[in-house]
Amino acid sequence: MRFDLIDLKLFCEVVDAGSITGGAERSALALAAASTRIRNMEQTLGAPLLSRSRQGVAPTPAGLTLLKHARTILAQGALLREDLGAYAGGFSGEVRLLANTNALTEFLPEALSAFLAGHPQVSVNLEERLSDEIVGLIAEGVGDIGIVAGTVDVGRLETFPFRSDRFVVVTGADHPFATRPHVSFADVLDCDIVGLDRASSLQRFLAGKAAREGRPLRLRVQLRSFDAVCRLVECGVGVGIVPQTTAARAVRTMSLGVVDLTDDWALRELTICVRGMDELRPFARELVESLRAP
Repeated sequence: MRFDLIDLKLFCEVVDAGSITGGAERSALALAAASTRIRNMEQTLGAPLLSRSRQGVAPTPAGLTLLKHARTILAQGALLREDLGAYAGGFSGEVRLLANTNALTEFLPEALSAFLAGHPQVSVNLEERLSDEIVGLIAEGVGDIGIVAGTVDVGRLETFPFRSDRFVVVTGADHPFATRPHVSFADVLDCDIVGLDRASSLQRFLAGKAAREGRPLRLRVQLRSFDAVCRLVECGVGVGIVPQTTAARAVRTMSLGVVDLTDDWALRELTICVRGMDELRPFARELVESLRAP
C-alpha cells in the first residue's frame, strides 16, 4: 500500500473542507486530479475512505484511521523540514493559525507582521473559522494555534489571553438608534442589516444568534470587510455589527452613530489555544509567545 505525501495532504484537506472540490482548491490541484487520487487511494486500499452525499463527504471508519495517521505523518514531515531548514539556511517552518473574524481582521495583521519581520524563514497559514470549530480542529491536531472567543469551552486545551474587544452597532448619523446609548440584538433584528459574506465566521455566528431568537437576519448587502460595512452604513443602507476597534477607526472619517450592544456575548475576550506548548514546534511556540497579551 503506497500513499505519497500529496495523497495524504489532499485527503486531510478534503475531510477538513467537507468536499473533494474544497480539498482540491486547498491543495492547489485540479478537481479531476484530486478525484483520481482519492479514487486510486480507495482502490489501493480496497475499501471506501469517504462517504458521499449531497451535503459533501465525510470519512468512513477506514478514512478516520487514515486521517489519524496522515496527520501524524504530515506533522512529522513538517518537523523534519523545520529542523533541517536550520542547516540549509532557508525556509524552515510553517505554522497553521486558525482565528475567528474579529481576531483575524482587527488584531492579527499587526501582530503577525511584527513576528514575520523577525522570522523570515517562517510561513504562517492563516484561516478563518468559527470559535467552536477552531477548538475542535486544534484538539484534533489540524491546526497548531487557535484564537477563539473567550466564551467557548476549550476543554483541555492550553490557553493564553490575546486581546479584548466589544461588538457594537454602527448606524447612519440620522438613524433612530444613533442617539441611543445601547440596544439589544433583538432590537437590531428589526432593522435592515449590512453584514459580512455568509462564509465569514462572524456572520455565521450572528445568524445562529438570530435563529435562537426565532428570527432571520434582514441582510440587505454582504461585503468582505468591516470597513466596507461601515461605508455602506454611512450611506443609509442599514445598520451593521462590527468590533469597537473598527467603529472607533471609522468615525474619524465617516458620519456614523456607534451604539453599545447589551447582550453578554458582545464583549469579546479573545483567547489563544493550543494542544500543549510542549507539543508545538519551536517556531509555533515563538509565535504564541509573540501573540500573547502583554
